[in-house]
Amino acid sequence: MKINNNFFLTKQYIAVFLLVFLVSVGVLGYRLLSSYTWIDALYMTVITISTVGFKEVQPLDDATKIFTIFLILTSVFILGYVITVITAYIISKSNLEDSKQKKMQKKINAFKNHIIICGYGRNGKQAATKLLAYNKTFVIIEQDKELVDKYKNELVPFVLGDASEDEVLLQAGVDRASCLITALPNDADNLFIVLSARQLNNKINIISRASQETSRHKLKLAGANNVILPDVIGGDHMASLVVVPGLMEFVDNLSIVGKTNINIEEVAVAKLTREVKTIRDLDLRKRTGCTVIGYKDENGEYLVNPEADLDLDPKSKIVVIGRPEQIELLNNTYNIS
Repeated sequence: MKINNNFFLTKQYIAVFLLVFLVSVGVLGYRLLSSYTWIDALYMTVITISTVGFKEVQPLDDATKIFTIFLILTSVFILGYVITVITAYIISKSNLEDSKQKKMQKKINAFKNHIIICGYGRNGKQAATKLLAYNKTFVIIEQDKELVDKYKNELVPFVLGDASEDEVLLQAGVDRASCLITALPNDADNLFIVLSARQLNNKINIISRASQETSRHKLKLAGANNVILPDVIGGDHMASLVVVPGLMEFVDNLSIVGKTNINIEEVAVAKLTREVKTIRDLDLRKRTGCTVIGYKDENGEYLVNPEADLDLDPKSKIVVIGRPEQIELLNNTYNIS
C-alpha cells in the first residue's frame, strides 16, 4: 500500500512539473516572439492550452502561429496526462477506502460474543478505552463520518451508520454479540436502539445511557439490563467527596482500568473450582493474597462481605480485592483471562 501511495505521489509531481513547464514555455515564447507583456503572454498561453477560443491580444505573425500550433499539440498530451493522473488518484483513493472497509467488515464478521458500543461521544470513548485496556473485542457504531475517519484504526473497528437501523446493528454483529452499550445523548435514540437490539438478540446484555431520570423505567421496559445516568452518578460522587472525602478518595484509588493496574476483580466460581466449596475452602487469601469482599449468586443478587462458611454455587461469582500483583497472581494461578 505504501508503494502504491509513493507511485501515485511521484506521478502527481510529474504532472505538476509538466503543467508548470508548459505554462512557462508558453509565456516565454509569446514574450520573446511577439514582445507581449508578461500579462498578455500569460493570457495567450492560458487561452491556447485550454482551447477556450478567445480572441488574440494582437494579430500573430508566422513564427508566433507556428509556436501556437506547437503549444496546442503539446498541451493536448500534457493536459491529457494530468487529467489521467488526477482521475487515477481519485479512483485509487475510493478503492482504497472500499478495500479498508471490506477488510474491517470481514474482521467484524469473525467476531463472536463481542461488545457493541453505539455512539462515540464522551461516554462511548470512555467505554472503549476501558474495554481496550481489558483486551475485550468490541465494535463501535457511529454515524458521524468525520469522527469515524479520525479514530478508525486496526484496534478499533467502526461501523458507519445509524445504530437505530437493524441493518447497521446486524452489520456490527448484534446477533452474535454478548453485550451492547448504547451511549447516545438522546434518550429516544437509546430507547429505539434497545428495542431493536432486544428484538434481534433476546439474550444480549444491554447497557443504556439515560439523560433523564424518567427515561430509566422506559429503557428497562424496552429491554435494557442496566441503565446508567452519568449526571446523577457525577453529582452523587461530588457530594460524597464533601460528606466522606477520605472514603471516596480510597474508592477512587481502587482501579479497574488496565490489566497492569487492577485492584478489584470479579471471578466466576466455576473457574476457581469444579466442586461446590465454601469461601474458606478456596483459601484465596493464603494462595494469592486476595480477599473476597462480595458474592453474586446465580440470580444476580449481591452479598457484601460474605461469611467464610458461605456455600458457593458453581454458577455464582465472587468479587475480590487485592494489590495489582496479587490480582495478577490470582489470574495466573487459575488461568483467568
